[in-house]
Amino acid sequence: MLKKILCAVLSVMLVLSVGIIGASAEGGDYVIVSPYKDVVWEGDNAWGAYKGTLHTHTTYSDASESLSVMIKEYYNQDYDFVANADHGVTGVDWDKAPMFPPLYLYQPIIGCKYEHLTTEEYTAIQNGTYPLYDGVTIRNKKMVPVLGANEFNFIALSKNHVNGYFLDGATGMGFQSFEGMSGYEDAVAFADANGGLSHINHPGDWLNSNANPEVVNDPEMIKQFGDIILKYDSCLGTEVFNEKNGTTGYDRVLWDNLLMYTLPYGKNVIGFSNTDAHTKSMVNSSFSIFMMEENNVENIKETMQNGNFFMVTRNLRKNVVNDIGPDKEFDVIDEIGMPYPMFTKVSVDGHKITVSARDADKLQFIANGKVIAKYDIGEGEITLDLDTIEGAEDYLYVRAELLGEGGMTLTQALTIDNGAEKLEFVKKTGIEALWEDILTLLSSLRIVVIVQEIIRAI
Repeated sequence: MLKKILCAVLSVMLVLSVGIIGASAEGGDYVIVSPYKDVVWEGDNAWGAYKGTLHTHTTYSDASESLSVMIKEYYNQDYDFVANADHGVTGVDWDKAPMFPPLYLYQPIIGCKYEHLTTEEYTAIQNGTYPLYDGVTIRNKKMVPVLGANEFNFIALSKNHVNGYFLDGATGMGFQSFEGMSGYEDAVAFADANGGLSHINHPGDWLNSNANPEVVNDPEMIKQFGDIILKYDSCLGTEVFNEKNGTTGYDRVLWDNLLMYTLPYGKNVIGFSNTDAHTKSMVNSSFSIFMMEENNVENIKETMQNGNFFMVTRNLRKNVVNDIGPDKEFDVIDEIGMPYPMFTKVSVDGHKITVSARDADKLQFIANGKVIAKYDIGEGEITLDLDTIEGAEDYLYVRAELLGEGGMTLTQALTIDNGAEKLEFVKKTGIEALWEDILTLLSSLRIVVIVQEIIRAI
């Protein structure tokens, strides 16, 4: 009898324990998915940290410096890879002149040269034997050309620009669509149809967020950008930092909002940081640090897609939206030799995120658009334990930001997978879709944009 009672008690306890475990998993268990999970941070096989930009310009579109001058400036400022993405011009080897729209025939008239590298210079830059500006020092580190880049909608008044990547030949030369959202989607769709990748460029410029910072929290704007990113797998994300962030100072907040919009559908939004340089003076503005086993085009392309890289900027205004900082503006673009804050490790253990850094003073973690923790970091190591934060199980992502004398550096989003079924993105059809397309198209007509610009100027 005692044995039967004991068995019954144990059975009840087992059922209860299973119920408790099940309830715990359903109610709050989750996995932190890090884009840096495969990075080897130290040891003989440690990956390299490679500095680059995927968006810059020359006199083959509207810059004031030639391809030869710009490439040599990047080389001298220790860049490891560069994608030249002139407006409406698809990048080719740097010892050749690309095909470009007739619009840019004005450049020689105003005293700007068309000039590419010689084959000897191009070869030497690719293998690191080209001398630096002193004419003596050999860099001994190659700089890789990322070819086939093009900034679409090259004469758009509303700056609805999209960068396409890995396009063949002159594909996309002179590409121009409507203004506004129609133009954004047409450009992304064009890159997709031609086997390329893309990202949205400096959205704050189109949103005019300088004049109205809160527009980056506008649900309709978030939805429109988010829907394009969801609709096309080849659209990787959006620029978060661009040049000196003169018109894009709040794009970091928009990025948070886009992450919260797309992650329930299972689509991450990769953040990009690019110089968008039209002069040599902007080469030290905003750039990326790619973590790769080796510096080559294949790894660069893969890193763009999986997000195991960091975003750096040398200039940012005090942020007045969503209280995510920085607390005061900084500008160290002219300080070319100044070290920038850099993550030296990002690791995940259960619900803990551990980071270490160099040349940084402050560290903050952001989740769902809000600052959840701040630290003084120095050269130390910081661990954020999400189990100590109430409501952490409801986060969609966590990301980290470093701030130091040399600028600001961001991680990509470390996403939270709680096992919930992902939403299905369904494109609208029928009368509702037709009406939305008509309204979008009307707002994207150039005459409408011209009137808006006149009103804005007045």
